[in-house]
Formats: sequence, structure tokens, C-alpha cells
Amino acid sequence: MASTTFVDGKPTNIETRLFINGEFVESSDKKTFSIYTPSTHELVAEVYEATVEDTNRAVAIAKEVQPAWAALSPAQRAAPLKKLAALLRQNKDEFAYLEAVSMGRPVGGYIDNIIAANKFESFAEAGYTGKGVSSLNTPGFVNMTLRQPFGVVAAIIPWNVPLVTLAGKVAPALITGNTVVLKSSEKAPLTSLKLAQLSIEAGFPPGVLNIISGHGQISGATLSAHMDVRAISFTGSTRAGSMIQTAAAQSNMKNVILELGGKSPAVIFEDADLESAAAKTANSIQWNSGQVCMANSRIYVQDTIAEKFLKLFNTAFSSIHQGDPLNPTTNHGPMADKIQFEAVRRYIALGKESGTLALGGGSKDGFVEPTIFTNVAQDAKIMQEEIFGPVVNICIFHTEEEALTKANDTEYGLYAAVFTKDINRAMRFAKGLEAGTVGVNCTSPVTGHDLSFGGWKSSGVGREGLLESINAFLEHKSVLIQIE
Repeated sequence: MASTTFVDGKPTNIETRLFINGEFVESSDKKTFSIYTPSTHELVAEVYEATVEDTNRAVAIAKEVQPAWAALSPAQRAAPLKKLAALLRQNKDEFAYLEAVSMGRPVGGYIDNIIAANKFESFAEAGYTGKGVSSLNTPGFVNMTLRQPFGVVAAIIPWNVPLVTLAGKVAPALITGNTVVLKSSEKAPLTSLKLAQLSIEAGFPPGVLNIISGHGQISGATLSAHMDVRAISFTGSTRAGSMIQTAAAQSNMKNVILELGGKSPAVIFEDADLESAAAKTANSIQWNSGQVCMANSRIYVQDTIAEKFLKLFNTAFSSIHQGDPLNPTTNHGPMADKIQFEAVRRYIALGKESGTLALGGGSKDGFVEPTIFTNVAQDAKIMQEEIFGPVVNICIFHTEEEALTKANDTEYGLYAAVFTKDINRAMRFAKGLEAGTVGVNCTSPVTGHDLSFGGWKSSGVGREGLLESINAFLEHKSVLIQIE
């Protein structure tokens, strides 16, 4: 199963069923939803949609097998995680193909299977870090804290980087002794189901990992409100995250981890390496066709170098190879689907009303050109709301104080960047920017493998990361032992 046969550039068998209790099954009502490739609008697959009954069954099975999984040592739980990592590395071509045809991600430069494999390996090795502490500070007592798994964890992932997000949630939840029910996005469910196939070969016990496909209002809502789900991790829009948090609070107060939207700023000072800053910020908003929550969609440039920076940015931003995402030379694919395409087009229309179109603005057959607006008011919708496309606002600032104020002037706070050679200024911005991650002379998608990731303000609740995710999927318990 580690390798798949391709005929005419396509895998011979694309799995579309639900993965429950170690088996692939059709949905209880046999209903499916269609996946069309966004570049040609051809039908790719009919995917079975989980019903409320299917979702409840997956949770029940996960709950049943969880005690036996938790009873294993971290080393025993790590074994299938490491095998899965090896299988992820071996199946790059199929994962790349499935993401290209489902949401338009170009196969050229696709490394998500490697990133996912690294996450499974890292968390497999981190299993023994999930432990408590002891205390002799109370006379007559030996006290300690225990860290124990929640039980059943739900994970809901987005469509833009589904495999990477899956690994970042499933791996830490499993290594800490929880069992998982994961719901993939209805826009990009195919790589999750491919991973489910590999999980059988990796040796996961049946029911430890369950993967279902479907829409948020059915299976997602069921998981969010389920009384046997004790923790839920979600990556997606702020609107959906708010609904999940409400459902969690109104059901059993389940632990919630939310990584939500962004409107990430980058601030460029006159002493920065302008060529490097232009290349890095252009890549940030163009990568994955701008469909990235931490993309720097707002750039503030010091007035003295604004004209020079804009020229450099235009060159870097417009140097793309747009086309078929299955073509290895393509680096700019279509929007994930018609809904996303039309949403970005609406924002571009609003941008033409509230600012100056400096580059691009065109859109056709699911593709959106790299687009730059200038002279946009700070309170304009395209400055305040997440567009999730290759659209950037470039604005001028005069003073450091003005730049920091404008950079922080949104409800989002996922990622921010500052480009300067002045270490004192860099540290002032590192402290002053209201964001979960701050890049200095770098920007997204750069993150720290061993650091936390998450958002301030409306960009999220809780943190993910090597040690942070281990802690996030473990309950705390204090044990008080009185001694004679």
C-alpha cells in the first residue's frame, strides 16, 4: 500500500469513503458530495459525507478503544507514528496530485508530505515530555501533579494546507494517549483519506484514528457539541471558530484550541535590505495563491523608500507561472473553488472603490492575478477583513509610532513582520506588535519548528507547537499524599 500505481498521470484508486474503526465504510445514508478540480472544473471524485449517525459512531468507537491506547507507553504509541512518517515520505506524488486536483495547489515545490512526516516524527519523540511535577512544600505531604489524556479529541482542519494541519493536530493528540476523530474540509478531503489508508499499514489499532468527510454544519457541529468529545482543535475562519467555541461551551465545556484568520502586517523601514524584503513579502502573499491565514496582506513602507520598494515588489510579485497545478512549472494555481474565487473578486471590486489599483486585478476561470492596492484607508474593508487571495495593500508611513499603530489596527493578530537593520527598533516592534508570531527580517510562511504558533485577539485561542501541543492534549491533576 506504500506505493500507488499511476495511469495517465492519475492514481488508479482514490479513496472516498469514511474511515471508522480501521475500516473504510460508506456513509449511513449513502449520500456523497462532489469534488471538482478548480482549474478545469472536471469531476474528480464523489466523496461520502458523514451523517450525524456516522459521526456519533466514530466518537463512540474512539471512546471505546481509548483506555487501551492510553495504557501503552509513549514508545509503543510512537511506533505507528514513525511508520506513518516514513509512508508519508514515500507517497509524495499522490499527495501532491490529490491537493492539486481538489484545491488547486501546484505540485511544483510541494513538500507538505515532508512537513507532515517531520511533525509525526517529532511528536513521536516528544511523548515522554508529557509529565507532571512533584512538591515537598507542604509539611506532612508529598504532592504531585499528573498529566493524563482527555479521552476523545476532535480535530477539524482547513482546505488550504490540509495534510500539514492534520499532522499538527493528530500527532500530538495520539502520542499523549488520546484517540481522534478528524473531520476534513469538504473542499479538500482526499489527502486525509489517503493518510487514513497509510495509517492501516503503519499499524494503528482500529478506532484510534478515525477520519470523516463532510460539511461543518453536520459533522463539524456534531463534534463541537458532542458530550464524549473532551477537547477539540480547529483551524479555519474566525466565524466558524466562534461557532465551535459556543457549541463547546454550551455542551460539556470541552477544551478548545482555535487557530483562526489573519490580516498580517509587514513593516518595511528605510534601512532594511529592500530586495530581500520585497522578495520575502511578495512570496508570503503569493504562496498558495494567497490562500494562507498568515500571509502578509498589509505592507507598510516608510515614505523615504516607498517608490523603490514598490518597484521591487511589483517585479517579485508578478514573476509567476500561472496555469495547470499539475504542471511542475506552475507556481500560481487557481482559487480553491468557485466560492473562494467569487469572494476574492468581490474584495477586488471593493478595493477599486476604496484605493488605487497598482497591479493586477484580473480574474478568469478560477484564477486571480497577483493584485496590489495603494492609497487604501485604514478602515476600508480590504484593509480590515481577511481576503484569502493574492491581494495586498501597500501603504506609506512616516514615523515608527504611526507604523506600529496601523499594524495593530485590526481585530486579527496571527503573524506580523518588521524589516530593519536597527536591532533596537526590531526589538521594540517584536514587543509592540500584537501577534502570536513576529518575524524580524523574515515573514510568513516562516515559523519556528520548536516554538508555539497561534493568534492574539480574534486570531485564536491556545497554542500549537512541539511542547505546546503535548500540553494542550493533556489534563492536569493534583495528587495530595499525606504521610505519617
